[in-house]
Amino acid sequence: MGEARGGPLAGLRVIEMDCPGPCQFAAMLLADLGASVMRIGRPRQQAAVEWLSPPFDFMSRGRPLVRVDLRAPAGIDLILQLCRGADALLEGFRPGTMERLGLGPEACRGCNSALIYGRATGWGQQGPLAPTAGHDVNFLALSGALYCMREAGRRPVAPLNLLGDFGSGGMLLAIGVLGALFERQRSGQGQIVDAAMIDGLLLMLTMLHGFKAAGHWRQAPGHNLLDGGAPMYNIYDTADEEHLAVGALEPRFYREFLGRIGLDAAAAEQDYEQANWSAARARIAAAVRGKTRAQWAEVFATGDACATPVLSLEESIHHPQQLARQAFVRVADQLQPAPAPRFERTPADIPCAADALPGAQALASFGISQKTADQLSALGVLSA
Repeated sequence: MGEARGGPLAGLRVIEMDCPGPCQFAAMLLADLGASVMRIGRPRQQAAVEWLSPPFDFMSRGRPLVRVDLRAPAGIDLILQLCRGADALLEGFRPGTMERLGLGPEACRGCNSALIYGRATGWGQQGPLAPTAGHDVNFLALSGALYCMREAGRRPVAPLNLLGDFGSGGMLLAIGVLGALFERQRSGQGQIVDAAMIDGLLLMLTMLHGFKAAGHWRQAPGHNLLDGGAPMYNIYDTADEEHLAVGALEPRFYREFLGRIGLDAAAAEQDYEQANWSAARARIAAAVRGKTRAQWAEVFATGDACATPVLSLEESIHHPQQLARQAFVRVADQLQPAPAPRFERTPADIPCAADALPGAQALASFGISQKTADQLSALGVLSA
């Protein structure tokens, strides 16, 4: 962290209160784009269960970990001192946790009025559910999104933790911090960014609420344009029990798709009538079952039919599109997704592994002297 980093956020200094989920993802995004991010973790004996450890903790890449005993007053003082030299602090604990530690927004911004204080939670800082626990699937459930994620007559299927933790939580926390930093250029003042996953999920459902208001979204799942009801936006079984994903929403794409699977493209117009969806799905399903996934991949390798094989994680790594984009990079000999998005003039560096950056060097970049770090280590406030 003592060396100049590439990327559009080079020079930005961020404190990350180490916490898995949205806060961790947001910190990774900022670090990937060049920000100097320091992770503040608990001493090993106090740490909660760590799901992944180096070199497999991919989401902690590019940031040194400094373990601080926050039960010690000197540990709290250290964080406040770090805040003086930071642009932003990210935390993802339950509401009130940072305040009880003496590290709430008022205390931290008392040291630096320009500090952006980013908070990621499931339910937000207010409301009857704010103090309660929850996970991605719970936020999806109360937002209405999970209700829609199922085939007709089937129970909902949780889409991993991509939408809650990372899409509506971490991504919006990072956007919120960048928005607050932009505003700070005018006001010179920091502010609190409250990124709640439930808020983000509702925001991501904006289009569906528009469909509902216009009368284009049925209450019953599996009977709508984007939820598996429409024949032109669906997933079909192949001959080898694999799958083909079809997203041929527009008529010209759908006509091309029908032609390539051997069906009459003249039927395309009538297939958009909801009353004909079931019959159209059955015709397409029978045609797609006639070839293997690999055969369909070859049929749809070019053109605009919007049909693609459903790949596993391992298969995706080796797909020609990913190879052409160099979409995966090696970090400590572990292959993982590359930073995104891409920038023309200020490209991001390939990240370092989570355990490759020394904590003492990180502290120095935030204005903490080696002498002070040594004293805190001797007191047991800092640990490896």
